[in-house]
Amino acid sequence: MKLADNKATLSFSDGSPSVELPVYQGTMGPDVIDIRKLYAQTDMFTYDPGFLSTAACQSSITYIDGDKGELLYRGYPIEQLATNCNYLDTCYLLLNGELPDQKQKAEFEDLVTKHTMVNEQMQFFLRGFRRDAHPMAVLTGLVGGLSAFYHDSTDINNPSTARSRPSA
Repeated sequence: MKLADNKATLSFSDGSPSVELPVYQGTMGPDVIDIRKLYAQTDMFTYDPGFLSTAACQSSITYIDGDKGELLYRGYPIEQLATNCNYLDTCYLLLNGELPDQKQKAEFEDLVTKHTMVNEQMQFFLRGFRRDAHPMAVLTGLVGGLSAFYHDSTDINNPSTARSRPSA
């Protein structure tokens, strides 16, 4: 986001001093008013049930406008991705910011295929769950357990140890 030239001024009918708030321009959608310091300056919070007028985060991956029914990943409408792309195409898009060409797609699929093997001892971890355990609880446990086998790959700040991300 880029700081806009204008600011928003919030005034109060009870005579309290006005507050100036910075305005930012997003890549898409409407400008946003930065209210992070509102509580410190006014001892008040905002009220926005359902967060219908609140930008919850800054993202270079996703754009959502619920009123218009828009969901974009890296600028592509979700309907286009669902119709024309497969799961790995979308993964590549999210990781790299663009859809792969044929060569990139083949290389990425090969890379992912080479890293689909899971240590055989994970089966014992899996057997520790009840048969009727909730799938999300099982998935969470298994993903956590994987870090015990691939501890050499857990440095998220070192791209050379990434197991499945292609080099840029």
